[in-house]
Amino acid sequence: MDLLIPIAVLAALVAFVVASSIRIVPQARRYNIERFGRYQRTLQPGLNLLIPMVDRVNTKLDVREHVYSSDPKPVITEDNLVVAIDTVLYYQITDPRAAAYEVADYLQAIDHLTVTTLRNLIGSMDLESTLTSRETINSRLREVLDEATGRWGIRVNRVEIKAIDPPSGIKEAMEKQMRAERDKRALILHAEGERQSLILTAEGRQQAKILEADGEAQALERVFRAVHENQADPQVLAYKYLEMLPRLAENGNGWFVIPGELTEAVKTVTSAFAADHAREQREVEPRPEPGVEQVQTRRAG
Repeated sequence: MDLLIPIAVLAALVAFVVASSIRIVPQARRYNIERFGRYQRTLQPGLNLLIPMVDRVNTKLDVREHVYSSDPKPVITEDNLVVAIDTVLYYQITDPRAAAYEVADYLQAIDHLTVTTLRNLIGSMDLESTLTSRETINSRLREVLDEATGRWGIRVNRVEIKAIDPPSGIKEAMEKQMRAERDKRALILHAEGERQSLILTAEGRQQAKILEADGEAQALERVFRAVHENQADPQVLAYKYLEMLPRLAENGNGWFVIPGELTEAVKTVTSAFAADHAREQREVEPRPEPGVEQVQTRRAG
């Protein structure tokens, strides 16, 4: 029993020493080691050995890319308007020693540097340029931040402006202007549609008149060909002429003009009907028998 207690104490001491001398660093992590209060080295991922009671872990840093979103910051433009700008920062720790010992709080330092740079940039631009020059602001802001944070062991990969909020009065005026522009575009599109519709309607009417004229021309050509091929006599032509007169009157404006050819047409038709009537009368009258005609001739002689 007397020997078990010292052995147990020795085993516990050995276990403590072994546990204190071994550090397992996860992937994408870096540990800063101090020896007697002074920076000694940075542990890399994997199994690392330390001197117990001498070396200690001061800071544990994540070297992956981080996203930092700041609160909206008020900035004054060149035309004395206050706008609130919200930014998003993408950064990565490249030097764990500098990030731990060159600056007390690198996130707070980056935030203040971002606000200062924005005020310098936006202070030389009016509101319209600020709203339309996001890419220029992002690029310039990244250059300034990357140059300043390099001393802190941090690399700024990208800076994005999430929102630029102008004053409420300016925002209402901008919304009214945008609404007026949309209404103007809608009226222009409506007018263009009506114009196109009228053009299509006029083209359709023009095409219909052309087709109608072509149809009438073809009909006249057929009538002319039929007249010449069938050799119609003047009576038929005069009758057709009189038959066409009422149709000519329908297409007019209420006035009926009697052409000079009407008299000749009427005479031709009248002569034709008179000739037809005489022919019919001769066909109806009874013809004398041959014997009777000879007797009457003899008596006369």
